[in-house]
Amino acid sequence: MNSNEKAVAEKLLQTNAVRLSPDEPFTWASGWKSPIYCDNRKVLSFPYIRDFIKSEMCNLIFERYPEAEILAGVATAGIAWGAMAADQLKLPYIYVRPKPKEHGLGNQIEGAFTAGQKVVVIEDLISTGKSSLQVVDVLKTAGMQVLGMVSIFTYGFPIADEAFAKAGIPFQSLTNYSQLVSLALEKGMIDSKVEPILLKWREDPSNWTGV
Repeated sequence: MNSNEKAVAEKLLQTNAVRLSPDEPFTWASGWKSPIYCDNRKVLSFPYIRDFIKSEMCNLIFERYPEAEILAGVATAGIAWGAMAADQLKLPYIYVRPKPKEHGLGNQIEGAFTAGQKVVVIEDLISTGKSSLQVVDVLKTAGMQVLGMVSIFTYGFPIADEAFAKAGIPFQSLTNYSQLVSLALEKGMIDSKVEPILLKWREDPSNWTGV
């Protein structure tokens, strides 16, 4: 287990940003049954953990995308993380709405930018990748050069890997579902018999019915 991925996973569990409940699955808006619920907004309420996650995100951006000229947060959960990372890296910052504003200037991209700028997109988590890649399309339409995407957490769905590969957009996450399940097993939060069932969910989440 990668030490950084393990440390981030531990912070998410510590703040209850990620909760595992294989016996009583959560229901997502899509109707999918899920043994996990992830809400990274909770991390924002813990200053020292928030700072740790921010620093790990900045390290990843600096390492993978040293040519980045601007960061773009995904509304709404990615806005705060993108702003904090941009502040630490001293980069310009914008954020992208799910759809154009219905009044005023009707902006979908908020902030100052120029066509041709090299941008890294900041997400809080990646599930199927659909909404994340819609943001990429908005930025590309505005003439920006999307280098890639960085998130705190990814479920590691094959459908997301395929979607990003098809779009030609690389993405990295600070931690992921597999690491989280391994850590939960190590900490005794789940039984060893449950681990393969949890990992099976990730392979076909739309048809998973529970333990």
